[in-house]
Amino acid sequence: MQVLRASARAGCSVVDRTGSTTCRTIRVPHCASGNARSWSLRTSCQRRHPVTLNASGRIADMQAAASSAVTQKIAVSAEISGVRGQSYFVSNSDKQSFKERGYVHLAGVMSDEELKQEIDDVYEAFLNGNIKVPGKDLCDMSGNQEGRTPDQFTLYNVMLPRVYHPALQGNLYEQRCKDIADQLQGGDMQIDYDQILAKRPHSEDAVFAWHQDMAYWPPFISDISAATCWLAVSDSTEENGCMRFLPGSHKETELRKHAPVGKTREDSHALYLSLEEGDSVVPVPIQRGDITVHDERVAHGSGPNLSSDWRNAYVVAFRKAECIAEERSLGFTHSHNDEYNWDVFQQHSK
Repeated sequence: MQVLRASARAGCSVVDRTGSTTCRTIRVPHCASGNARSWSLRTSCQRRHPVTLNASGRIADMQAAASSAVTQKIAVSAEISGVRGQSYFVSNSDKQSFKERGYVHLAGVMSDEELKQEIDDVYEAFLNGNIKVPGKDLCDMSGNQEGRTPDQFTLYNVMLPRVYHPALQGNLYEQRCKDIADQLQGGDMQIDYDQILAKRPHSEDAVFAWHQDMAYWPPFISDISAATCWLAVSDSTEENGCMRFLPGSHKETELRKHAPVGKTREDSHALYLSLEEGDSVVPVPIQRGDITVHDERVAHGSGPNLSSDWRNAYVVAFRKAECIAEERSLGFTHSHNDEYNWDVFQQHSK
């Protein structure tokens, strides 16, 4: 193999050679721009850059090598989940994780700047009470709501914020989550509901009890596949109450038995299930802008906020269009103010 090094004054000369032939020096035409004689070398004779000759003395195609490197880079990036313009690509490995574990962590769904533009101000307006939420759609999901005012809630819950603030609809986060939900659940996924969940600092009771989402929903005849996208509006850590899961619990043949966190549904809308011997809990701390996505059956919850800062999350849940249509035909909208009389506690009570 011969290696040429470009010379600004005298063209290119061989500086090394392997094999049995003695090293020799050759001269080639100066590779100046516009020199017709240098057309065959123009892509490789660049100032002070080595140029490779193959055993027959022909110039190797460095452009092909560069193209190959780019192709390899693209192939690698295709196996990494991430933002692609306005969309979000989910890798095959993350799709498999969702299928096998019942949830997946996807990094960088929203940048800090995108959150500031799309989410932060509206989120704070809900927390500060500047956007009014009627009835039970503003509540404390800790199970200790009795006697508390909203400024005392430790697990601050707003159901259907996009209904009470329509300007939130169609935001970039929703668009990317639609892409994600379709990739994870085979298409035809639509927004079923959204939810704000914020944990007050230094709140030992700000626990979202272990549950399966299906326990909150009526039985349906249509495809119940779900993809619930849980966005970290602030960093979500084990200290401040990040999401935690029971991997593989979505494969169990029956839902686990649930009971109300409070004495009655009027005391608390929240449900809980008890962990069983052998359950392996996996906490999933994520950074601001990351999301977890879970299906309709995996058991999950979150712990207290023992930190000095709020732990803020924003949920957008997707289901098949036909399932949402069936829900709405029954009068079920996921609002805590729904008059639909199906009692979740009767079917899933202990």
